[in-house]
Amino acid sequence: MIPAKFDYARPSSVEEAVQALADGGDDPKVIAGGQSFIPVLRLRLAAPSTIVDIGAIDELKQVTEDGDKIKIGAMVTHSEVLENELVAQHVKLLQEITETVADRQVRHRGTLCGALAHADPAGDLGSAAVALEAEFEIAGSEGRRTVPASEFFEDYLTTAIGEGEVLVSVSFPKVGDWKVHYEKFNRMAQAWATVGVAVALKVDGDTISDARVGLTNMGSTPLRATGVEAELTGKPATEETFKAAAEKADEGTSPTDDLSAKADYRRHLAKVLTRRALQKAISAGESDHGNK
Repeated sequence: MIPAKFDYARPSSVEEAVQALADGGDDPKVIAGGQSFIPVLRLRLAAPSTIVDIGAIDELKQVTEDGDKIKIGAMVTHSEVLENELVAQHVKLLQEITETVADRQVRHRGTLCGALAHADPAGDLGSAAVALEAEFEIAGSEGRRTVPASEFFEDYLTTAIGEGEVLVSVSFPKVGDWKVHYEKFNRMAQAWATVGVAVALKVDGDTISDARVGLTNMGSTPLRATGVEAELTGKPATEETFKAAAEKADEGTSPTDDLSAKADYRRHLAKVLTRRALQKAISAGESDHGNK
């Protein structure tokens, strides 16, 4: 199907992009890599008055260190995330998750921030954002503001990005010394996650001093498994601890019934995958240590 007619703007700065949205009629939309938005256009599920293409804004193409955080611009592609040395050193969990996103072609064009802004709860990357407490920089007519991941995802396909605003970047804390893993179940290669679990553990000696667990496709937004985190913190990194913690993986969740799985099955999967992710995070960390 051919998209409905729209005007097109390609600004060269964030400020110009905000102005283009203001001048863009009744329903302007931003496009980055387009891997989520273009199919929506072709199906005429959206009929924007103006498309604002942010692909020419150099500021949005950078990955930089910002104190104790790694800042990733809105035009940084999935492939660039996978290849970036700063991300590899400080936010390895993000790279692990990105490796599971779609296929090479999509990763070459699609962007990290675009996927997060699309806010599909079956998308893998939101679990990293909520687990690691990422922060989103959003620009609008009144300037720029920072929104924590806990407030960014509001509902199904809905975020804190308001009308006339542009997502500029997402920043992740440096967790290079944490043990991490992403465990995902899907019915076929490159498919959306039936359920996914992102784990990041800070281990001092044999004790888990901090734990972050994010869940994919267990509600209308990415979720923190706070019950699991509480059960892990201060405990030894043992199989017994992981088993007990994993039993709390579905607390506070609201999975849906759909063609991929029933809600009860998703609850079961969340527990199984959480236990598996915890085991693999620790074993991978031990393997890395042994290779140094």
